[in-house]
Amino acid sequence: MPNEQLPTQHSDAVPPGWQVLPIEPLPHPTYFPAGLAMGVAFLFWGLITTWVVLLVGVALFIAALAGWITEIRHGYKSH
Repeated sequence: MPNEQLPTQHSDAVPPGWQVLPIEPLPHPTYFPAGLAMGVAFLFWGLITTWVVLLVGVALFIAALAGWITEIRHGYKSH
């Protein structure tokens, strides 16, 4: 667009209504939430099909939840 102006210098000023982000690191990506969701899906699928699928869903749910909690606990200890 012809009326747009490109910023010429970096400014640390915060626009009105905005906040400066805290200097806390973000957690790294993990597959545990997806595993937890898949465990829930298998669990409910097993309720309407067979007990084998139900057991796989329960095992996957417990493993993903335990892994995610363990990762969160170790993440807080390292900071």
